[in-house]
Amino acid sequence: MPTLSDLVVKHSALDAADLEWMHSLVSDWQLLADLSFADLILWIPGRDGWIAVAQMRPTTGPTVYHDDVVGSVVAKGERPLIETAWNERRICREGDPDWSTGVPVREETIPVRRSLEGDFIAVIQRSTNLSSARTPSRLELTYLQSASDLAQMVSEGRFPFAEAEPMLVRSPRVGDGLLRLDRAGRVTYASPNALSAYRRLGLHADLVGSELGKTTAELCYRDEPINEDLMLVASGKAPRETEVEKGGTVVQLRAIPLIVGGGRIGALVLVRDVTELRRRERELLTKDATIREIHHRVKNNLQTVAALLRLQARRMRMPEGREALEEAVRRVGSIAIVHETLAQMPEELVEFDDIADRVIQMTAEVSVTPAMVRRVGSFGILPAAVATPIAMVLTELLQNAVEHGFAHQTGKVEVLVSRDQDLLEVVVADEGRGLPDDFDLEVSANLGLQIVRTLVVGELSGRLGIAPRPEGGTEVSLSIPVSPA
Repeated sequence: MPTLSDLVVKHSALDAADLEWMHSLVSDWQLLADLSFADLILWIPGRDGWIAVAQMRPTTGPTVYHDDVVGSVVAKGERPLIETAWNERRICREGDPDWSTGVPVREETIPVRRSLEGDFIAVIQRSTNLSSARTPSRLELTYLQSASDLAQMVSEGRFPFAEAEPMLVRSPRVGDGLLRLDRAGRVTYASPNALSAYRRLGLHADLVGSELGKTTAELCYRDEPINEDLMLVASGKAPRETEVEKGGTVVQLRAIPLIVGGGRIGALVLVRDVTELRRRERELLTKDATIREIHHRVKNNLQTVAALLRLQARRMRMPEGREALEEAVRRVGSIAIVHETLAQMPEELVEFDDIADRVIQMTAEVSVTPAMVRRVGSFGILPAAVATPIAMVLTELLQNAVEHGFAHQTGKVEVLVSRDQDLLEVVVADEGRGLPDDFDLEVSANLGLQIVRTLVVGELSGRLGIAPRPEGGTEVSLSIPVSPA
């Protein structure tokens, strides 16, 4: 399905500022749909007629459009209400209910203006399913009045709020709880959900008639400084969000000032009890901190093991034994590098390029053979379950290339990396003396190559290939499946 941006660029001459305003509008117009109990469709004037570029269904009532209409084009003159709203720059509510779909639908249109001094750029079609119409309750009347005020703000270029701070990932919705304030910040209506949230904060009196800012401050900030955002939000003077906490209960507040005809007539405050959500977030933070601490301690223990092996290697008189212990030190060190990186990451994902560079540096530092090792390409982000074996594989291959490939002569080793969405390919190429004529990976007695084969083929379900290079030297190729980062 084409995006809003695609449709605007393809069918209209609207500029980047117009498009940004529409993005802001549709990111927050669920509020208008829910207050209106109505479907919303955003139409823009195009070269071929009117184009539907966005659509929103209400969560508070039945929908009119079960199918998506985004991308639909209607010729000029086919939708008189859209034409009237656009030409006369006003909200259009004329006309009888439309029965063409089998259910009565009330159609309204709202011209969309970009900012107070900006141009009109689109029209919102608001369609209400009247099949379940009944005598409205106090809640529904408050919703509809608030929707009317918000629609007027859209037509005047006052909503969405250009100066508003970015909203939280999950802002409160109309159904979570709604308070209507007058111009002085007093509550004129409190929905049952909003009242319940304040009951959990410790409120025993009625909210209606009280000053929301003062009442909230007395509930939550008796013995500590008041959150500076609280009074702005709870009084409805600024389009912001904040949270208040009392006795383990956490309530999220979002203010929508209502400014109609140039004056502030009041505000809507959306209320949501996020106690359980915040409790789970704290548990996850504690769990993440514990996991990072475990990785830190594992790294310390591995470094201790490596130090002990290094001490033992220095006391070893047999060259073969000393070499074996030094190889073990390098293997333990490569694993420690992964755990050190994981100890600093919030998730079990690592930026592997840094690990690869440290493994390369470690290989160059401990090698008795002068060699230049460089990496070309990026490993990207890898999960810990993949990063640890790849670090060990890289250590073994570089060590083999430097020590066995050059035979005490200087040389160059390249680590060539390429990666698409789900496949990592690595080539370790050296310009050394090459492979023996009778080399066979399947029967090779080299411990390092056996480790590489076990990790790549057995643990990572990848492919391993070793072959001589035409220009001299050896080329080891790895092909490893990885999950998208």
